[in-house]
Amino acid sequence: MTWHVTEEDLRAYARGELTAPLLWSADTHLMTCADCREALTRTSDPQTLDAGWERLDAELDAPRPALFERLLLRLGVADHTARLLTATPVLRRSWVSSVALLLMMTVVMVRTADSPVLFLGLAPLMPLAGVALSYGPVLDPTYEMTVVAPLAGFRLLMIRTVAVLTAGLALNGLATLALPGYGLLALAWLLPALALTAVGLALAARLGPLAGPLLVGGAWIGTLLVAQARESGTLAPFTPAGQSAAAAVTVLAAFLLYRARDRFDARPAGGLANGPGR
Repeated sequence: MTWHVTEEDLRAYARGELTAPLLWSADTHLMTCADCREALTRTSDPQTLDAGWERLDAELDAPRPALFERLLLRLGVADHTARLLTATPVLRRSWVSSVALLLMMTVVMVRTADSPVLFLGLAPLMPLAGVALSYGPVLDPTYEMTVVAPLAGFRLLMIRTVAVLTAGLALNGLATLALPGYGLLALAWLLPALALTAVGLALAARLGPLAGPLLVGGAWIGTLLVAQARESGTLAPFTPAGQSAAAAVTVLAAFLLYRARDRFDARPAGGLANGPGR
């Protein structure tokens, strides 16, 4: 071996001050050269050397960010926020794949039956279910991490809600493109979806992350069944009057949710328990 790490570079390496590409060369060389490892021991303070090895171990053991997390970091999202979003259960591939498959099957059934009622009734429930399953001590495997996150419970809830709602609405929108024959009627699920999600979150502040959305989802299904029994044409929730009502409900529910925001910090059943430093 004709090349060895210089004494000056060894000192810089021990202090953690050696930069690339010399750092990469020194790392590779030290793994195979016993003489340089011995020289590193002689030229370095023992405490500094131990600290350097601990720092190297910590870097090697640190988890590698997933693709979605790296994308969020490149977009300027804080590292702890990106980690919490990446760990959201319903943003994982299995959930997205299941929802996409369900919507695809629904679109096939709608095209076969020549009626958009099934799709219009199901599509608003997808974002509601996604938001309901994205937080809370029962369903969220990262619940303990969210409790100690440097974010208020309501803000963290909104971050996850926006991410999950965006994913759900995007999948619904793609499914809508497969129903071009119904025109604007195929988009009549959008306002009900926003209304159901907003009402579900507002009720979750008092009833908990599962009971609130379940109550809203049941009420939506009951409304559709009653409307279908009474009407033979377009169901009331998908008429202009029904769409206006959904928009009004969305605004009112968002206001009530904001008024109840402190409950998400104070009550574990309301979603996120009060954590240290809040």
